Amino acid sequence: MAEQDFIKAGFTVVGTKNNENKLLSFLKENYPNVIRDTEINLEELKTVLGLPIDEKVNGYGLNFVGRNFARAKYAQKTEKELRLNNTLSKNIDITENLVLKGDNLDSLKILKNHYSGQVKCIYIDPPYNTEKDEFVYPDRFDIEEAEVLGLANLSESDFARMDFSFKTKKSHNGWLAFMYPRLLLARDLLSNDGAIFISIDDNEQANLKLLCDDVFGEENFVEIFSWTKTATPPALSHKSRKTNEYILCYEKNKNSYKYFGEELDGGDQPLLNDGNKVGHLIIPKEKIKFNLEDGVYQAGTYHRVKLLETIEIKDKVSNKDLSIEGRFKWQQSFLNKEIEKGTTFIVKSKKFSVRFQRFEDESYKTPTNHIRDKIISPLLDKENGNIDTNETASSQLEDLFGSKVFDFSKPVSLIKYLINFLVNDDEIILDFFAGSGTTGHAVMELNKDGGNRRYILCQIDEPIDPAKKKEAYDFCIANNLEPVISSITIERLKRAGDKIVKDVEAENSKNELFEEDKKQVPDIGFKVFDSVEAPKLKVDDKGQISITENETDALSRIYNMVFTVGLDEPTQVPEEVVKDCIYKIGNHYYITNSEKITSDDYSNAIKNGKVFIDGWTASLNGTLQNYKEDVKIVF
Repeated sequence: MAEQDFIKAGFTVVGTKNNENKLLSFLKENYPNVIRDTEINLEELKTVLGLPIDEKVNGYGLNFVGRNFARAKYAQKTEKELRLNNTLSKNIDITENLVLKGDNLDSLKILKNHYSGQVKCIYIDPPYNTEKDEFVYPDRFDIEEAEVLGLANLSESDFARMDFSFKTKKSHNGWLAFMYPRLLLARDLLSNDGAIFISIDDNEQANLKLLCDDVFGEENFVEIFSWTKTATPPALSHKSRKTNEYILCYEKNKNSYKYFGEELDGGDQPLLNDGNKVGHLIIPKEKIKFNLEDGVYQAGTYHRVKLLETIEIKDKVSNKDLSIEGRFKWQQSFLNKEIEKGTTFIVKSKKFSVRFQRFEDESYKTPTNHIRDKIISPLLDKENGNIDTNETASSQLEDLFGSKVFDFSKPVSLIKYLINFLVNDDEIILDFFAGSGTTGHAVMELNKDGGNRRYILCQIDEPIDPAKKKEAYDFCIANNLEPVISSITIERLKRAGDKIVKDVEAENSKNELFEEDKKQVPDIGFKVFDSVEAPKLKVDDKGQISITENETDALSRIYNMVFTVGLDEPTQVPEEVVKDCIYKIGNHYYITNSEKITSDDYSNAIKNGKVFIDGWTASLNGTLQNYKEDVKIVF
C-alpha cells in the first residue's frame, strides 16, 4: 500500500518523506515576522540575531558552485534500503560490526536514524582530487535532479557553470560539493564528545579546512596532523619529493581535554614532573591489578612486570605499597584521593599507562579514564607513535593477500594511533570511505586488549578495472569474488580477523601466563548489507498505481524497519516469532508480510510490546484496521 493510504486511514506512519523541518517550525512559532509569504525575510532574521543588516557587507566563509545543491542532497531522503548479505557476512549471529556496501551518501542517511549522536570516532580517507581520478560516486547535479530536490530559480547559465565545474578535472567545486553533504551527515552521527579525522593531500587541504570550519565550526578545530609517508618517486615529483599528507581533526563540541590524552575526573592536575624525568607514584598493593601485554608476571615477594619501557614496580613499604616508576600526569596528592575512594588501578605494560576504575570488583572491563604517557605530536611518524608509512601498509596487504591488491592504503598503526587518542573500550568507530578496510583491521587489533570497540564501514561497489588493477582483479576472479573494491574490503577483514585469532591463541599458549592473564579473542565478525533500490510507487499512463519492489527476504525487510525506526541496535539478531512474518528485539515487534498473520498474532504482539508494521508488504484489510491505534506503519 502507499503511505498516503495509511495516513488517510488514520495510522501513524514512520519514515515518510514529509519530514518536518524543525528549524522552519521553530521560526514560524517563535519568530513569525521572519517568514513572509513562505520565504525568509533576511533583514528581519538578521535583526533577530543581532547582526548588521547592511547587505553591501559580504560575509566571510567558503562559497563554491553547487553548494546549495549539495546542501539539498544532505536533506534529501534516500531511495535505497539494505539487504542482508548472509554469504559475505562473518559470525553473523554474534558480531557487533557492520559493513554497508553502496554509495556512502545513502548509507549515512540510513545509519542516521539509529546512530545519530552515537559515533565516538570517525576516520575517513576520501578520494583525493587529482587529475587522474575517475570519480565513481553517482552524485548528480543536473536539471532533473534540481527538480527532485525542489530547487528553484536556477537558470540555464547556473547549470552550465555546474556542468563545466564538475566535469573539469581537478575541480575544487565538484570535490567540495561531493564532500559537503557527507560531512554534514558525519557531524550528525558524531557523539557530543566525538571527533573526526580526515586524511587529505595538499590539493584540497586548504579548502577542506574551510569546509570543515563551516560544517563543524572553526571553534571545534583541533589540529592538522602531518603524516610522514613514503616519498613520492622522482619520476612523479615536480619541485620536491612529497613526504607528507595531512589529517584534519575536529571535535563535535570543543572540550577541555588536551588532545584527548588527559581525561581526568580530578580536574586539571599539574604534571608530577616536567614530563621528561622519571617520577614515582605509591599505590597500595591490593589496589593494583595487572593487565599484561607483551609482559611477564612473576610470582615472588613482590610484583614485577617486564615492560616495554623503563618502568619498575617494586616493594616500597613493608610489602604493602608499590612504587610505580614512570612519566605521569598525576600528583601523589590526587592519587591519594582516588585511593581513599576505593579506586582500582590497572597497570598496562604496552606503551606504559595507568588506568583506574571505580568498581567494587576487580574486573577489567571499562576503565573510567585513560592516562597516556605524553601529549600527542602533530607530526605522525616512526619517532612520534611508531607509525608506519604507506610502503609498510602495502607490505601488510601483500602478507594477507599474497599480492598487491590495493594502492595507497593507510597503515594499521596510523589508524590505531588516532583511534586510541579518543576511544575507550566500548565505543563505535565509523569509516565511510573504507577502501581496503584498514579501519576495521585497526579496531580488531586494538580489541586484543580485551575491549569491545565496534566498527561501521561503508564502501561503494567500485568496479576494479583489470587494465589498471590487474592483481586485484585477478585475485577477485580466482577467489570467486565480484571484482569490486568492497570485495577487497571484506576479504581483508576476514583474513585479518583470522590472523588475529591465531596471534591471540599463540600468546595464550605461553606456559608462564596465568589463566586470568590470557587474552580474549576479539569480535572478528561483521554483518554485511547490500544497498538496493527501495520499493517505489509507480503510476502508468492509465493512472494505475503499482509498487516496484526488489525481491528480498523477510529478515532483510525486518532489518530495514529496525534501521528506520531507530529504537534498536541494528547489529542485534531479531528473534523469529512467526516464520517470515513477526520478529522481535526486546519488547519491540517488527512485522512484515502482515496479511499472512492472524488477529491473535496481532493481539499477542500488541499485548507484549510496541508493534511496527512494514508498510510495503501490508494491506489495509479489516484485521489491520482493528489495530490502527496500537501499531505504527514503517516505510
